[in-house]
Amino acid sequence: MRNGSIPGTRGRVRPLTLHGAPLLHEPCREVTDFGPKLEALVEDLFATMYAAQGVGLAANQVGESLRVFVYDCPDDEEVRHLGHVVNPRLVEADGVVIRGPEGCLSLPGLEAGTERYDHAVVEGLTVAGEPVRIHGTGFFARCLQHECDHLEGRVYVDHLTGWRRRRVLRQAARAPWGR
Repeated sequence: MRNGSIPGTRGRVRPLTLHGAPLLHEPCREVTDFGPKLEALVEDLFATMYAAQGVGLAANQVGESLRVFVYDCPDDEEVRHLGHVVNPRLVEADGVVIRGPEGCLSLPGLEAGTERYDHAVVEGLTVAGEPVRIHGTGFFARCLQHECDHLEGRVYVDHLTGWRRRRVLRQAARAPWGR
């Protein structure tokens, strides 16, 4: 039996902001109002992430320029990490750099080998304004770095160079959602 509510059950699924939208390429604003609107946004983020079968989702991916993201992501040992972070800061990204497949709900159906550190630490707040520190390794570290990038106005394509970058941008331009 679960204790507490299941994230996203009270939320509504919102349309995803797709690659090319200016909002995805601008830094998000700090959250200053910790009230019912923020709680509803977090619920909507979970509902939208689950509907799109993602492992993380930032607020600007649903049209809100606020520093908030949610995650439900395994690490490399298949340990599930579930939560949200308000006003997150990536305070550590270190260890081994690994190139692994990375996709994004704002670039549906596309992925590319992207280099990320295999360890990350994010500090921020909960929806109630309580401090939180999240440690991630492996795939979960990749997720934390990816979502923090979104809030700074970056997408994983910005980490690519050469033929990898050209290929993803070409695929995005040809995708039905990219036209």
